[in-house]
Amino acid sequence: MIANIVKPGHKTRGVLNYLFGPGRANEHTDPHLVASFDGFAPDPGRDPAATLAQLAAVLDLRVKQAGDKAPKNHVWHCSIRAAPEDRHLTDDEWATIARRVLHATGIAPAGDPDACRWVAVRHADDHIHIVATKVRGDLRPPRNWNDYLCADNELVAIEKEYGLRQVPRGDRTAAKRPTRAEQEKAQRTGRATTARERLRTTARTLLSAATTPEEYFRLLEGSGTLVEIQRFPSGDIRGYKVALADDTNRDGQPVWFSGSTLAPDLSYPKISERLAVTDTSPASPSDFRAWHRLTQATDRVPELLNHSEDKAGQAHIAVLAETLDILPLTAPPDLRPGLLQAATAFERASRSRIRAQHQQAQATRRAVKTILREPAPKDGALLAVLLDAVLLAAVAAQHWHRTRGHNQQAEAARQAAEHLRAAYQAAAAEPLAVIHRRGTQLSEWLRLQQADTVRRALPEQADQILAEPGWPALAATLAQADAAGHNSVTLLTEATAQRELDTATSVSEVLTWRLHRLADLTQHTTSRAQAPEAAPYRPVRTDQQRRTR
Repeated sequence: MIANIVKPGHKTRGVLNYLFGPGRANEHTDPHLVASFDGFAPDPGRDPAATLAQLAAVLDLRVKQAGDKAPKNHVWHCSIRAAPEDRHLTDDEWATIARRVLHATGIAPAGDPDACRWVAVRHADDHIHIVATKVRGDLRPPRNWNDYLCADNELVAIEKEYGLRQVPRGDRTAAKRPTRAEQEKAQRTGRATTARERLRTTARTLLSAATTPEEYFRLLEGSGTLVEIQRFPSGDIRGYKVALADDTNRDGQPVWFSGSTLAPDLSYPKISERLAVTDTSPASPSDFRAWHRLTQATDRVPELLNHSEDKAGQAHIAVLAETLDILPLTAPPDLRPGLLQAATAFERASRSRIRAQHQQAQATRRAVKTILREPAPKDGALLAVLLDAVLLAAVAAQHWHRTRGHNQQAEAARQAAEHLRAAYQAAAAEPLAVIHRRGTQLSEWLRLQQADTVRRALPEQADQILAEPGWPALAATLAQADAAGHNSVTLLTEATAQRELDTATSVSEVLTWRLHRLADLTQHTTSRAQAPEAAPYRPVRTDQQRRTR
């Protein structure tokens, strides 16, 4: 069950008009009361003699008695919705749930004769609305601080007692959802996403590319985003806000969003903390190995999550999110939509209540920022190998969050992994075909030699691997590793020890990419299959970088 407590209002009759009305799309059916503060409130939905004016007057009685002492926004409005797969609850069950929530939030404690006046309205099978006026019988306001958290905690117990779906709870680190007004505005303007969501995506992507706060702001401005920086009297930066040029209010003024309202980790203190440990020295133009370094660093994430302290683990997950944020900028055009979906999904998995020790992942963050300053990889297999490593890291992040009770983050990581799996399969198709052809061209003696390697390294899985369609590609990879001076048996043993293979759809394919990462074989694997050019990216040099030139 989910509770939604809206911002307090001052028009009791206006809320009742909506609850007992037809709804925005005639979705309200049979509106009626399921419970009220005394059990005798007039019900305009079932009693022909009762009116909305009468019900509003009953609820507002103490508000009028309090006069000027009554709070200006005295209407407390909470909706409680069951999950789509839950059974339909009876009116009596909804009435009990309403009373429990009102007690938990402090609006109407059980047995308190001076509790606030309230009604619970049902106009659909799957939810109710509770409306209360925030003036007690002693004409004081109720003590309902943290009402949302209190209501949510009570709903956790209700879900278990009633056998309902137990909704994954957050830890209050999620980004703020777009409001209904923002969603309706996006629909009117023909946008698929709201301005808040577009700004969040832009900000996260450019933050992953920036090396200093100054460069971050410059990149935002360069993208066409409006940026306004707030400063303390001393001149130090206090915060910032952003807006889209085409998103204006009724007065034609830009609609601004502070960094913290886009996402908790986009506030200025958070980005300053993250970038403070970033190496700002300019990348060498002749250094083309950042892709390899990022792949190797990402490949170590599952092991690091298993053996690192929680703060270091959170840092590695944060950098994994940065990797996902920049992948759409570097991938071929056909892969960008899926990778953007993966990055958007993983955004929720990038934060938890655990404070990240960003210095623990500095080397990986440096590699993330460097690949944007390098040419697109000429090796078609390089992107596939990186995506394979990122996919495994996302699955490891899902497990890490789940074991710590981070339900929303674990679900976000799972969704991201699904998008990554599809992107990996698309990216790996051509490189695997090239490697497969090379495997079919091996001599009979060389194929038998590689088969013997597999039997010695993996005796229990050898028959399955040799029968898979991906075996020729693995044989070609083993031959390439031998030619590079590696011990194939040792490599296979190490590749198998990294992670279990029981859930792999194709063990030979998984081992092919693991060997490429372990032995660094991607540089010349598919040199004849040129990768499409990456999206153009021109980082803005900071003042410090200009001085070093």
